[in-house]
Amino acid sequence: MTEGAQQALRRTMEIFSHTTRFALACNTSEKIIEPIQSRCAMLRYGKLTDAQVLAKILQVCEKENVSYTNDGLEAVVFTAQGDMRQALNNLQSTFNGFGHVNSENVFKVCDEPHPLVIKEMLELCTQGKISKAYDVLSSLWKLGYSAEDLISNIFRVGKNLQIDETLKLDYIKEIGITHLDILDGINSLLQLNSLLARLCRRSLLK
Repeated sequence: MTEGAQQALRRTMEIFSHTTRFALACNTSEKIIEPIQSRCAMLRYGKLTDAQVLAKILQVCEKENVSYTNDGLEAVVFTAQGDMRQALNNLQSTFNGFGHVNSENVFKVCDEPHPLVIKEMLELCTQGKISKAYDVLSSLWKLGYSAEDLISNIFRVGKNLQIDETLKLDYIKEIGITHLDILDGINSLLQLNSLLARLCRRSLLK
């Protein structure tokens, strides 16, 4: 909600506070204006686990007769990142748009780089194959994905890579530094190419 809309809600809460109880849900409490925050008891919840999200969307699929594949549900869980509302929205959007929930359709709806492509790129980095890794990144960039989209998925895939734990920590450190630079506005393809070069270098030094 915009700040103006929140101010209007605040006034409504003031007028009807004696007869009505308001329950508000949000992902980022800092975006709620202070007058509303001061009138509420703040309850904070952690993200759901992948298993919890998967169990719920399986239940929904069975009750709503949704056609799906296992990789499709994995894609829904991946894109939700512990947010059940996001998972259900992505599931419904994919089924309404395509009539079938598979990984390809989910990533089309969510417009995110496919994690298997990101995984292939990172595995090329672990082998020091910088040119081939550049080619994968360049193809994703040409598809129109922003640096923010790419770096977010690179991190999410990178933390689950089946590589030496020390090397994985090095990777996460380099990805984090690049993510910070991108958030500061340095969001060019060259910045992401630099990340791949540093990842390859880390792999070759091990």
